[in-house]
Amino acid sequence: MSLQSQIKESIKDAMRAKEATRLSVLRGLTTAFTNELVAKGETPQSELSDTDALAVIKREANKRKDSIEQFTKGGRPELAESEQEELSILETYLPAMMSHEEVQKIILAKKEELNITDKTKIGMLIGAVMKETSGNADGTLVKKLVEEALA
Repeated sequence: MSLQSQIKESIKDAMRAKEATRLSVLRGLTTAFTNELVAKGETPQSELSDTDALAVIKREANKRKDSIEQFTKGGRPELAESEQEELSILETYLPAMMSHEEVQKIILAKKEELNITDKTKIGMLIGAVMKETSGNADGTLVKKLVEEALA
């Protein structure tokens, strides 16, 4: 079963369980899938590949993370809390992120492989690590660990 079909089934489950927040998030995700299909020139009835669906879910999760940060800075904890709840729903459909140690190993291997010794090539190293982790590592964590490795 594709990820998009799985989410459609989850919508039905959320309706039966009367989970308003979950239902709202999943419907929004379905809308984002449709928008992605239309942007790619396909019909709304088509189905996204799991890779494309994951990209859409990650994009939606990043929107929630940004909102949480903005609401927290703005002194609106109640809004940040609702965004956090939506984010946790989205994260159930995302693959598990790589651990601190796994990312550290990849950074050290890439640093050695590319023979990077100074901070002038930090962008090259971050790019290589992000490509290696294929989106399963948090970008801010990678940036922080790369900066530590080159310090």
